[in-house]
Amino acid sequence: MKKLVTCLFIIVCVASKAQNADSVWIKNNYAKKEVYITMRDGIRLFTSIYMPKSTVELHPVLLSRTPYSCEPYGEENYKDYWNSYQKEYFKEGYIMVKQDVRGRWMSEGQIINVRPFNANKKGKEIDESSDTYDTIDWLIKNITNNNGKVGVFGISYPGFYSTMAAASNHPALKAVSPQAPVTNWFIGDDFHHNGAFFQMDAFGFYSAQGFAFGVPHPKPVSVAATSVGYPEHDSYKFFLETGSLKNLTKYTGDSIAFWKDLMAHPNYDDWWKARDARIATKNLQPALLWVGGLFDAEDCWGAWNAYKAAEENNPGKVFNKIVMGPWYHGQWASNDGTHHGNIQFGSNTSEYYQQHFEVPFFNYFLKDKGDIAQIGEASIYITGANEWKTFMQWPPAGKEDQAMYLQQNGKLSAEKPAATNSFSEYTSDPAKPVPYEEGVRFNRTRTYMSADQRFAATRPDVLVFKTDTLTNNMTVTGNVIADIMTSISTTDADFVVKVIDVFPEYLGYNDVDIYAEKDPVNRYRMGGYQMLVRAEIFRGRYRKSYENPTAFVPGKIEEVKFELPSIAHSFKKGHRIMVQVQSSWFPLVDRNPQQFVDIYHCDEKDFIKSDIKIYHEINHASKIILPVLK
Repeated sequence: MKKLVTCLFIIVCVASKAQNADSVWIKNNYAKKEVYITMRDGIRLFTSIYMPKSTVELHPVLLSRTPYSCEPYGEENYKDYWNSYQKEYFKEGYIMVKQDVRGRWMSEGQIINVRPFNANKKGKEIDESSDTYDTIDWLIKNITNNNGKVGVFGISYPGFYSTMAAASNHPALKAVSPQAPVTNWFIGDDFHHNGAFFQMDAFGFYSAQGFAFGVPHPKPVSVAATSVGYPEHDSYKFFLETGSLKNLTKYTGDSIAFWKDLMAHPNYDDWWKARDARIATKNLQPALLWVGGLFDAEDCWGAWNAYKAAEENNPGKVFNKIVMGPWYHGQWASNDGTHHGNIQFGSNTSEYYQQHFEVPFFNYFLKDKGDIAQIGEASIYITGANEWKTFMQWPPAGKEDQAMYLQQNGKLSAEKPAATNSFSEYTSDPAKPVPYEEGVRFNRTRTYMSADQRFAATRPDVLVFKTDTLTNNMTVTGNVIADIMTSISTTDADFVVKVIDVFPEYLGYNDVDIYAEKDPVNRYRMGGYQMLVRAEIFRGRYRKSYENPTAFVPGKIEEVKFELPSIAHSFKKGHRIMVQVQSSWFPLVDRNPQQFVDIYHCDEKDFIKSDIKIYHEINHASKIILPVLK
């Protein structure tokens, strides 16, 4: 034990020494400058610039535009880039620029959340693409020793601003990497999935986490506004006892403008459509590298679908690629990409990404250095197999859609059911919604995306279907389709479909397995583990149209068919494939009152039980469609 402590102490000391050396080097070789850059309408945006002191060569510019603050403020205060892989850009001599976007922190103006792209701007009209254009134009003309080439990157909301940057088409902009980009907040990112409201993320983002997004911004500020906060640390208890969404709205008060917008636009109307970032993916000029995480709980949808839109809207474009790894939101930019929750990868996938994809991408297009041969059209990490694969297109040309049918007695197989009048049923009770993860939680976790689902499989309001033990590996690459035949006793309901990898029962504490934690103290028992590979929810009222919701007719059999975001996973020989079906996912998603009412303004009395039947019969065969790689 003494030797172990000594070794750990040495490792920490060595790492600390290396970081200190990097921080000293950056401070000795870079000068920080803070400026206000004036936009075409007169609004000034606060910008931090880290410039190499060396004048031996000309330097490229790498810009990130953020609503999360470009702190620390003060030209003598340096951001701790030395603790991040981004120190490599300093070593490469980049001019590193970070900017507070319009209406955030030290910048002037008013923020408009996911501000719509205006392809026909005139005069002093602005959007986020014009703010990027004006910023790049100023940087190129005013920062000495730049080489005339600019790149833009950012994760999540900064990923949205990166997409808008690509649409600016400034001639100096050569490379853009939108990473987990916010793309559509109604269909698949952050605050809604298929019309279902992700209350934990929305409430936390605008009211409870201190981001101050909803707080008015009459003048520049360098300190975050006070958050509303939660009255208790059990999120399940808090959201359940708060009741309907209109009661949750009372916590936000009257000043959170975008929260009120969310409540005022329950359906996919023109207001939402204007905020679809895919609109900005036409006629793009810079090279594009889209990045995302297979286990991203926030913007997994955006990465896949923004890439797809850019591909379709720019036929024959020289460079439009995607990298998707086994990561939570932003994990690719962290120092540790060895695991997600209990799932181990056997290598540092984040480091691999940084060294083989992102840094080479910008070096090639901004410095004419190296090559990008290793960056394929789609560079995808296959979980389960724990390996990187390169594909010529996504989904891969070699995949074949295979239907897996829900069967009687909890079976799942490729054979279409022959039974008649066959269904499984459960009662969905809004007073006892199915938790999204086991245990007492405060904030929404990032590990639920691969968490053990055994806790849910034992509930009477969760249906479970699983295959026999697989005799061969099955690798699934692409979008999973849930095609559910159902009848309900009420006029509305939600449907959650989970695709799960069931591990062999024999895996235990002493078995060697790629998933098992190496630390024997914290090791999670992986025998029989039900690994969530992908799950998605669909609000039943939108089964025919996001724009025009329709009520269910009680007792009538109807089809609820929807797409789950792409997966890249290998179900290994000896494992099983499981599908779970349920009608709540709480408190991750708000409760459906299970009546066709205005969910955003209804009362507690409107929440009622619904008897849900899922059919597996010859004329009404529920199934999932897996894109199997051949």
